[in-house]
Amino acid sequence: MSEDWAAVAKAISARVNELGWRQRELAERSHVSQAIVRELQHHTVERRRSPRTLESLSVTLGWHPQHLDAVVRGRTPSEVDEPVSDEVDTVWSRLESIEDRLTEITERLDELHTDLATVIEHVRDSK
Repeated sequence: MSEDWAAVAKAISARVNELGWRQRELAERSHVSQAIVRELQHHTVERRRSPRTLESLSVTLGWHPQHLDAVVRGRTPSEVDEPVSDEVDTVWSRLESIEDRLTEITERLDELHTDLATVIEHVRDSK
């Protein structure tokens, strides 16, 4: 089954604009890293995402929890008050959550490495 991540990007962008939010605000409100929000919103990395990530973004944007999952699969999203179906593969869900978190941790470590290199350079220069 093909997945339409461009449709997800379009849906997220349209809703964020409609709400008057910035990418950072969506990331903070949904507890999804800004890097992942950026990848999804700008369709820069196309790969399977955690159902939890899509659910968190959907709920934060005021949609049914499985809204973005429906969009990526080319289905009509459910209304907000419709029940949630439990067709999620838990193992994939957990693995994707771990992968998303590792990406976030790696980005933070890269930032810390850069900051530390700057501090070391300043200490050396001041001697």
